[in-house]
Amino acid sequence: MPVTPPTYHSITEAQMMPRLVRLGPNLYGAVFTLMKLLPAHFILQRARERGELHHNTVLVETTSGTFGLALAMQAALTERELILVSDPAIDANLHRRLSDLGARVEICQEPAPVGGYQEARLRRLAEIRAQLPSTFCPEQYTNPDNPRSYERVSEQLVRTLGQVDCLVGPVGSGGSMSGTTRGLRAYTPDTLAIGVDSHSSVLFGPSDGPRELRGLGNSLWPGNLDHSLFDEVHWCTAEEAYASTRALHAGHALFQGPTSGAAYLVARWWARNHPDRLCVVMMPDEGYRYQATVYDDTWLAERGHVLDTRQDAEPVTVTAPKEASGRWTRFAWGRRAYEDVPGVVPRSPAGPVPGSEVLR
Repeated sequence: MPVTPPTYHSITEAQMMPRLVRLGPNLYGAVFTLMKLLPAHFILQRARERGELHHNTVLVETTSGTFGLALAMQAALTERELILVSDPAIDANLHRRLSDLGARVEICQEPAPVGGYQEARLRRLAEIRAQLPSTFCPEQYTNPDNPRSYERVSEQLVRTLGQVDCLVGPVGSGGSMSGTTRGLRAYTPDTLAIGVDSHSSVLFGPSDGPRELRGLGNSLWPGNLDHSLFDEVHWCTAEEAYASTRALHAGHALFQGPTSGAAYLVARWWARNHPDRLCVVMMPDEGYRYQATVYDDTWLAERGHVLDTRQDAEPVTVTAPKEASGRWTRFAWGRRAYEDVPGVVPRSPAGPVPGSEVLR
């Protein structure tokens, strides 16, 4: 009997789960069209089950990336009003797509003194919520349903590949890596987790600063980021991530965004150095949003980026997160809580994590 291809009730359902693509003898990519569809769908589903979404409830969120797109797709399909608060860094094509899907997008023009644009966005979001009778904020940074949604991914990996020895992925809200790692370790407690961050991100200890590489890293500490799950942390530059993104496309015809490229850089290195162990790399979204940037040689040249797409690059190992700067760097985090790692910048009480009291 021929196998009947699956049918789906919506495009979001069809694109939620990753395709598992072999990238080497012991390396697989968990390749998403749009990773954020999974937590967006799950968070809204759980909210409906708890009675938190009524007929007049407005969805609100702060985002400059793909979680906003995932929410906009869900809102359009359910005919629900959505307000997104962002900043000038939002991609123009993404802004247009959000508007086409019916979302109202507000742009915060000035950063807050502490916490930058993310804090400014949180404050504006709180103002909007105070003006409306009924709102629901998914709070992707602190909502435990975000990492919980990735249990489906870990189950898929175990069912398809068996034991996963190492999981590599970019870290932003903390949901995908924390949730998938936790799920895998229910089957194999020794599975390694390597988080990929950008320089000048506070997530794993360095000080906050300007970041060209978007989609990973953060200026505030997300509540969903469980530091104690991570064995290693790698920081890479925008140029290194862009080069790896282009190498991924040239070598495997995978047209993904720069967060996928950053994770591929690290996973390729780990798999090469552990040929008898299986590695899976999380690849969050496709490359269409980046055709005028990462995939445009003129754009890269204007920013002084000369891409080195060689496959044999090696990271510099440091003994403290504060030493991470300048190029691809790795640090043995050792499954420790943030406060237990020497050389991290102390958490600032003036900088609330997204989704904390500012959003209540």
